[in-house]
Amino acid sequence: MRRRSSPPPPARRARARAAPRSVPHGASGCRSGRAPGRGTSGARARSRAADTTTAIRLSHAGRGRIVTRVAGADEILIAGAGALGSVVGGLLAAAGWPVTLLGRPAHMEAIGASGLAIDGLFGTHRIRGLGCATDPAQLDGPYAAVFMTVKAYDTAAMAAAVAPHLARDGFLLSLQNGLGNVEAAERALGAARVLGARVIFGSELVAPGHARVTVYADPVLIGSPDPTDARRQDAGARWAAELSAAGIPAKLTGALTAELWAKVLYNAALNPLGALLGVPYGDLPVDRDTRMIMDAVIEEAFAVARAEGVELAWPDASGYRAVFYGRLVPSTAAHRSSMLQDIERGRPTEIDAINGQVAARGAAHGVPTPVNATLARLIRARTRVGRPREDTRWSA
Repeated sequence: MRRRSSPPPPARRARARAAPRSVPHGASGCRSGRAPGRGTSGARARSRAADTTTAIRLSHAGRGRIVTRVAGADEILIAGAGALGSVVGGLLAAAGWPVTLLGRPAHMEAIGASGLAIDGLFGTHRIRGLGCATDPAQLDGPYAAVFMTVKAYDTAAMAAAVAPHLARDGFLLSLQNGLGNVEAAERALGAARVLGARVIFGSELVAPGHARVTVYADPVLIGSPDPTDARRQDAGARWAAELSAAGIPAKLTGALTAELWAKVLYNAALNPLGALLGVPYGDLPVDRDTRMIMDAVIEEAFAVARAEGVELAWPDASGYRAVFYGRLVPSTAAHRSSMLQDIERGRPTEIDAINGQVAARGAAHGVPTPVNATLARLIRARTRVGRPREDTRWSA
């Protein structure tokens, strides 16, 4: 769920702006050589200031290569460095973490040439000295954390690919849309090493090497699917604090599953209809027919969540709809569906992780979900009809 709102608190934004954002002038956007180690914040800043990496461009012939480097003990990997992953990785790097981005060749090459530019609601930054890779085979590690930001349909494959590179006491954090991502990551790495997050700010890639934060609603919520798992909750608190220190407001949650379902209610009602009709979200409640469809989507999804034993924040679907139409949709009235953008670019969508998951879980519980199932079928068909396909390897 994304809605236009006020940017994060001034103190956090000021902290992000004050953080050193680049290696010395003349250095490349992608790091080579030994990565600075993790220590005190002052030590990290001094290490980064002393990092006199030489200018190296990424090259690729069909597939890219990583700039040769040696991983440090507390490195971070962004698995799927599109818009969201670039913002998260770039701001963590600006805060002093050694970060490697795994993304598409054009984006990585642009970062290698000029660094990563970030602007919008979280401030203006240019970050250099990032590690860059275009294939998991190029990764080093071990990584203290892997932030998973690929599209949902790539979660299982990416989790399996990065598993050998995660430190023994490290964690994979899923910052993704839809349902099933955490479970897919747990199958690849084991439940004890996986955290989930509800992300509710929006970003876009303006151009290769340039990410923009366009909307901000609430802090990122990080937690364990099992809130009684003290070790995972402690790790969630730690990474929430690290993101906040980097200028991305974040908090620990003890109700991760409910938070992910709440976002699914929003996305399931708006994303497919916005994609099929090619209109911004604000146009959908105005029409009687689309409003009736959204009402039915929410009713079905709410019933499935109840069948799964999820305790949502609203007593019933009508309670959620009051918030949905009264506050959530108006605040994102101009937003275009991410599914629409995927369809326009010839890419797969995340429909199976949103309405598709509602329908599949409903079938498992004997809960009818005809509207969600039909929307999922329509979006799948829409992606197959006369659309050229982009390179979708390691989507983000």
